[in-house]
Amino acid sequence: MLRILAVAAALSFCGVALAAGAASTPAPKTDMTYIWDLSDLYPSPEAWTTAYTAAKAAAEKLDTYKGTLGRDAPSMLAALDAVSRAHLDLSRLSTFASLRADEDSRVAENQERRQLASTLGTLVDEKTAWLAPEILKMGADKVRAFEAQNKQLVERHGFSLDNILRAAPHTLGEEAEGVLASAGTVLQQPNSIFDALTLANLPYPSVKLADGTEVTLDQPAYEKYRSSENRADRKLVFDTFWSLWSKYKETLGASLTAQVMGNVFSARARKHPNALSAALFPDNMPENVYRTLVAQAHAGLPTLHRYLRLRKRLLGVTDQLRYYDGYPPMFHLANEPKFSVEDEKRIATAALQPLGKEYLDLLQQGFSSRWMHVYPQTGKATGAYMNGSAYDVHPYLLLNHNDDFQSLSTLTHEWGHAVHTLLTTKNQPYEKANYSTFIAESASIANEMLLDDYMVSRAKTPDEKLYYLGEALESIRGTFFRQVMFAEFELAIHEEIERGQPLSGAKLSEMYCGLLKKYHGEAEGVMKIDPAYCVEWAFVPHFFYNFYVYQYATSMAGAAQFTDDIKKEGKPAAERFLDMLRAGGSDYPYDLYRRAGIDMASPAPYRALIARMNRIMDEIEAVKR
Repeated sequence: MLRILAVAAALSFCGVALAAGAASTPAPKTDMTYIWDLSDLYPSPEAWTTAYTAAKAAAEKLDTYKGTLGRDAPSMLAALDAVSRAHLDLSRLSTFASLRADEDSRVAENQERRQLASTLGTLVDEKTAWLAPEILKMGADKVRAFEAQNKQLVERHGFSLDNILRAAPHTLGEEAEGVLASAGTVLQQPNSIFDALTLANLPYPSVKLADGTEVTLDQPAYEKYRSSENRADRKLVFDTFWSLWSKYKETLGASLTAQVMGNVFSARARKHPNALSAALFPDNMPENVYRTLVAQAHAGLPTLHRYLRLRKRLLGVTDQLRYYDGYPPMFHLANEPKFSVEDEKRIATAALQPLGKEYLDLLQQGFSSRWMHVYPQTGKATGAYMNGSAYDVHPYLLLNHNDDFQSLSTLTHEWGHAVHTLLTTKNQPYEKANYSTFIAESASIANEMLLDDYMVSRAKTPDEKLYYLGEALESIRGTFFRQVMFAEFELAIHEEIERGQPLSGAKLSEMYCGLLKKYHGEAEGVMKIDPAYCVEWAFVPHFFYNFYVYQYATSMAGAAQFTDDIKKEGKPAAERFLDMLRAGGSDYPYDLYRRAGIDMASPAPYRALIARMNRIMDEIEAVKR
């Protein structure tokens, strides 16, 4: 199953939640082993309220530090420590509020508590808005002089100070910054319009499938039935679903165009050379990483086309492969494998042995503690995520366990995030613990790859081996090639606006269609793309996230390089990987990768991933020969 990352409702440590399918397994309501213990955060909701009141009172006083940073090094440290403490308290409060709300969305006080936490976050932002401008006014020389006088300024706050100073060329005067801040709400509206239309107002049609089943074809139903074994049903689902979206393409196109124009406006206002550079600036990410990613995906298209030809053969398609043939599973087992949570813990532990004793000890610590909310229940949030925001406690994981391989893979993925968090908090102060998504997903995807390889190596039958190989293959197709195609589209539409060219729903469909045809090899006779399906761009919420989606693909490539190195070198490569995780947010993600021996601006990691995809297909073809 393709895992698409979406913005978390929770204040997740890595900033994202992992979306997974809705689950149906009933919760074992009497077994508290599988329900997280939030008393590690606060012993009761009343204790949370007490802590909230104290944190709010402290936040109200944060602006009293305004004007003090430049006095001397102790004054600067006191101010930065106060701000840091406010964010630490906010993270803990927000974690409890968010987790409790996700337990049961029906409980009004849970939602109210989350709203209070959000309001406190706004207050902290308002009361610390002076911080960066004041540091910039001090200038680098004075900041460096204070750092030389007080090592705590360097050890705890040095990276944050460097990052603020780095932004000086893109920071405007006080009046202009105020105008841009006021414009923030306006610039968010295109995404709000998209959500309102697609989540609440689209009149989703009904279809009758070949077996007589009538289905209202909303988004979850589309994602389910596009994988139908019946080819006529798949075509019906595609034709009906995309016909609806096509009717709204100009409205959705206007919304996306407004989003892109807003991104370009913000980039130009802050004197960035382009919107891509502006989006990559917070992580200090070289543009060449993004452009190398796209170039290497192009170089790897013969591998994607090989996959599509294999898919055609295995599905038994005798005429032209079509876009609606891309989702049915290529392999089946007579009896789908079932895994209890305890089974999954044992399997994950065995699969992750190459990562060494420290990693496994932390994993076992988590497995033996009540850090997970495992099973679905009425009112509980769907999907899966790791929330590690409470630095001074431990991570929490939300799952919706279904006793299947997808559940096993999701658990292993999320514990990659959790152990990453544990390694970070063990080695970094709070101020350097908030690691980038660019790093985060490599930690979890590496876990998935190790799991896939483990399951393949221990398959008891050829069919079982093919099943696990197929899962690994689909993951690469969806997380690498599809996300790079999205990233290329996102870059193209921004560059179109930067050139002063107009966009419309029709033009967006035309541009997206060109990419669909290129990636899926229409000119090579691999797959036929029906123009009616080229409105798919309108379905993707990630295009409103300002160059976010590329990180899925880079993370997978980085994970592929790491797992290859670990298999070849053993402990030295594992230690380089773990050192990157231990570093947390103490440096920029590109530099952390380089320190671990991987240059994400070079072709190497992307070639490693494409080579992995080819090896998987070699194994499939060897079994099917």
